Amino acid sequence: MATYHLLYKDFIPVGDRIKVRIPKLREIIEKEDEYFGMVSIFTATPYDFMAELDDIGIDFTELNEFDLFMLLSMGLAESDTSLLFEDLDFSLFERAVNEQNGNLVLIDREHDIVIDRGVLAEIAMALRKIHHIEPSRKKPGNEEAKKYMIERARKKRARNRKRNAASQLEQLIVALVNTEQFKYNYESVLDLSVYQFNESVAQVVTKIDYDNRMRGVYAGTVDIKHMSQDDLTWLSHK
Repeated sequence: MATYHLLYKDFIPVGDRIKVRIPKLREIIEKEDEYFGMVSIFTATPYDFMAELDDIGIDFTELNEFDLFMLLSMGLAESDTSLLFEDLDFSLFERAVNEQNGNLVLIDREHDIVIDRGVLAEIAMALRKIHHIEPSRKKPGNEEAKKYMIERARKKRARNRKRNAASQLEQLIVALVNTEQFKYNYESVLDLSVYQFNESVAQVVTKIDYDNRMRGVYAGTVDIKHMSQDDLTWLSHK
C-alpha cells in the first residue's frame, strides 16, 4: 500500500496523468451530496450496493469492484468532477477493451489516459485515505445468509430515505467547534482540507477517549494493567 503524507498536500498523484484532489471544506460544503456521491462511485464495494444490485438481478457476491465502478460511473460524463480530480474531464472517456488482456477499461484517447482495475484501485486507495473509509468486503456463508444481508440492507435503505437529508459535514463541524479540544471556529474551519478535518475528527475522538480512560484510572474504576500502550497515549490515532 502506498504511503501518503497528506497534511499539507493539495492532491495525490495516480500515475503520470491523474491527480486526486484534497479540497478545502469551503469548496465541499455547498456541494456535499454531489461530492460524497462521486467519492462513493470510486470507493464503493459490491457489499455497499447489495440491495440495489439485487433489484436489477445482479448477485453482489459475483461482482468485483471494477465491474461495480463501470456500472456506477455511467453518469460521470454529465458531472462536474473538478472537486475530485485536477484536469480530468469524464465526458472525454469512453469504454474500450484492452487488446492485451481483453478487460474493459475507460479511456480518454485525446489525453492518453486509461482507467483500468489497477488505476481504479489506486484512486480508491487515495480517496479512502483522505476520507477514512474502510472498504466493506463481507461475504455471506450461504444463500440464506445472503438473503438476510440483502433484506437488512433494504430496510436500512428505507430508513435512510425517511430521514431528513441533514448535512453530515455540517453536523461534524458544529460538534467540533463546540468541543474544547478543537481550536477552530465556524469560519476558520472551512479553510482546512477535508483530510486535515477528518484527521482532526479522529484525533479529537482519541483525546476524549483517553481523557475518559485516565479519569477511570484516577478514580480506580479502570485497571491500568489491562490497558495497551496505545491506550496510554492520545498523541496518535488509528
